[in-house]
Amino acid sequence: MLDPILIYEFILPNSIHFYSMVEVALDYIGKRGATVGVTKEKRIKYAKEILQKEMLPHVGVEEYCETKKAYYFGYIIHRLLLCALGRRAEDDRDHYGNKRLDLAGPLLGGLFRMLFRKLTRDIRGYVQKCVDNGKDVNLQFAIKAKTITSGLKYSLATGNWGQANAAGTRAGVSQVLNRLTYASTLCHLRRLNSPIGREGKLAKPRQLHNSQWGMMCPVETPEGQACGLVKNLALMVYITVGSAAYPILEFLEEWGTKNFEEISPAVIPQATKIFVNGCWMGIHRDPDMLERTLRMLRRRVDVNTEVGVVRDIRLKELRIYTDYGRCSRPLFIVDKQRLLIKKKDIHALKQRVSQWEKAFYSELTISY
Repeated sequence: MLDPILIYEFILPNSIHFYSMVEVALDYIGKRGATVGVTKEKRIKYAKEILQKEMLPHVGVEEYCETKKAYYFGYIIHRLLLCALGRRAEDDRDHYGNKRLDLAGPLLGGLFRMLFRKLTRDIRGYVQKCVDNGKDVNLQFAIKAKTITSGLKYSLATGNWGQANAAGTRAGVSQVLNRLTYASTLCHLRRLNSPIGREGKLAKPRQLHNSQWGMMCPVETPEGQACGLVKNLALMVYITVGSAAYPILEFLEEWGTKNFEEISPAVIPQATKIFVNGCWMGIHRDPDMLERTLRMLRRRVDVNTEVGVVRDIRLKELRIYTDYGRCSRPLFIVDKQRLLIKKKDIHALKQRVSQWEKAFYSELTISY
């Protein structure tokens, strides 16, 4: 398996042999997806679009992002080999740091995106039909407003999230809110439903996980097949709504993060990898300073308070998250092994003299 790699390692990237190899590889990919009888140029173009838009889209879908995808793909293979050789433990699928919650906003956004895509396909089909038959295009007949309205009404009324009679439709997403008592309403609003089949015999997804501490109620769950799969949020938990990543990317660029065009692969093991929402952005030589600065800016609300900063010293990684659906809970800030919150602050909160927002934003004693 390694013979071609060892042979082609000595071929210069700018040589004719290198570009002929790239064309052969792209043609090989294009033959497995394009229509039979398509020319070689179209097959290569199709393969380039697949690699650009379908492979690792979170890394980038714009042009000239092949280097980032190549590094990220190598990072994936490296971690896979470490697990296969027993040098690294497998990732925990039940850890809540690896999970994201779909709330009302993202669910409605995804449904609208799907219906709008269907509307554009219908418009394109109508216009193409008019052009083929030599008829005038009438936008009043081309745009069917009921496509989006009927789709939204259908999903909200039936609870089947997606287009009617379509594959991948989820059932029971929207429900009638329980209004018997205040406690039952609060319980229903904070209910979580894991997308796992009720007939499954796996015990791990149903068991309490250590990462659920302070985020999920350890007691409230139904009996029977849904036991452990239907949970309830704790009262103090907060679900992030997400924010744009470009302020973080600008900050990283200003504070000395090296991208892949500026480094050599030989220096990567000595530096710390920087990830933003799961995308490997580059490396940094001083991760301690970068982590301290990010946390300080977050406490001062110069950076969005929802931004998550995770430092993995063993793997030499600094992960930054700005996406939606992350569970977070309030924690007391500790600086130099001392709590920043004082007894007088707790007493003021108990007596309702001070407000929670003041402790969070002004006094900088509590962080999520």
